[in-house]
Amino acid sequence: MLEQHLYRNDLTCCFYSWRKSMATKMKTLKNVTRTKKILDLYSQYTPRPVSMKLFLDFGSKTGNEVSSYLFLRHELPVRMANIMMEIRHLPKNLQIMPSVSLVKSWYDQSFEEILDFEDKNEADDKVRSDFSESLQKIKNRHSKVVETMAQGVLELQETYPSYYNFTNVNTNTDAIRYFLDRFLLSRISIRMLISQHVLLYGSQTVDNPHYIGTIDPECDVADVLQTAYGDARFLCEGYYLTAPEMDVTCLNTYDEGKKIQIAFVSSHLLHILIEILKNAMRATVETHSNKDIIPKISVQITKGKEDLTIKISDRGGGFSQDIAKLVFEYMYSTAPRPDYVGEGNAPMAGYGYGLPLSRLYARYFGGDLQLSSVEGYGTDAYIYLKVMSDNASECLPVYNTTASRMYHSDIPVSDWSSNKPWHKSHPRGYTTHAKKS
Repeated sequence: MLEQHLYRNDLTCCFYSWRKSMATKMKTLKNVTRTKKILDLYSQYTPRPVSMKLFLDFGSKTGNEVSSYLFLRHELPVRMANIMMEIRHLPKNLQIMPSVSLVKSWYDQSFEEILDFEDKNEADDKVRSDFSESLQKIKNRHSKVVETMAQGVLELQETYPSYYNFTNVNTNTDAIRYFLDRFLLSRISIRMLISQHVLLYGSQTVDNPHYIGTIDPECDVADVLQTAYGDARFLCEGYYLTAPEMDVTCLNTYDEGKKIQIAFVSSHLLHILIEILKNAMRATVETHSNKDIIPKISVQITKGKEDLTIKISDRGGGFSQDIAKLVFEYMYSTAPRPDYVGEGNAPMAGYGYGLPLSRLYARYFGGDLQLSSVEGYGTDAYIYLKVMSDNASECLPVYNTTASRMYHSDIPVSDWSSNKPWHKSHPRGYTTHAKKS
């Protein structure tokens, strides 16, 4: 009798344990299903690009914490959902790479955290404070997204070396190139929105009291150039024990006699300039290593009515047209590829992301980055930025049914928030192609 009683107790315990387990699984399944439905819903919205002028006006005149909260709690999940849906169209072999799975999990978690504020009262100070804290956590979580995604592509290349060759154009790598441009530009835009909110309304302090969030309304281009030169020179001298000098010429045809200033995110410009100068210095020193005098790097800054152009010229020997086709490829680099040192410590140099990422920073607000090289002589880099803040608008990837078909490509369709000249000149990177029906 005692054994039967114990047996019944065991069965009862097992039953309640099973029921509890099933309840947990069903709750998890319901949450997953709910999240998937909400993700599908938000991905149907088109991201709303913000102009530089609107960023400035909102941060200094027309905006407040409540209106920023209301905008971001809808716009952030829209931008996240748009790019998260595109991840589904990546080659399955890439999706299962550990680093890519990690990035996906970050986006899933961040998407859920933003959704928590979907129906909360914007008038509640505690709600807005919690929102700012959540945004800061998301920003920190995504701080290594670029390196981690780069590691994921590297894992793919090492696992399938003959199938995924990024120095050749083929169907397998084409979709990945296309995705990386869109994914990284989306990431820049999300980080921009978050940074503006936490700097304007959160506990984080602005580096410069004249800044409006991350934006310097009077960004002195020559000053940023000198900072970039100092950083690049430090790296060059640390490796080669020498570095070329720099000559700078400024021409302000729009506001003669005045400093060349525009409203811009100075950290974005600094990133672009350091990358270009670093490459120019390396090429120049290596080309003239056996000479007593190293040629200077020449920089021309010109402000016109619509465009601000920074031309950086070096005597680093240039490169051929065959190499010119590769310099903006994500996995192309002349530097040795580093070992991956784990989450949170992924190195950037050697992944081949420097130039393509710099071009995205330029293109984010309607500018561009172009290279022109003469093999045997040197290279000119042209950085184009918009002078007028109302003409400088975010360029954002737009997910839709036609855009999803690009991953199997042929006919151009609209899949960006605005049309730029480089959309047409770069057939894969900035114009979606869809198969004829």
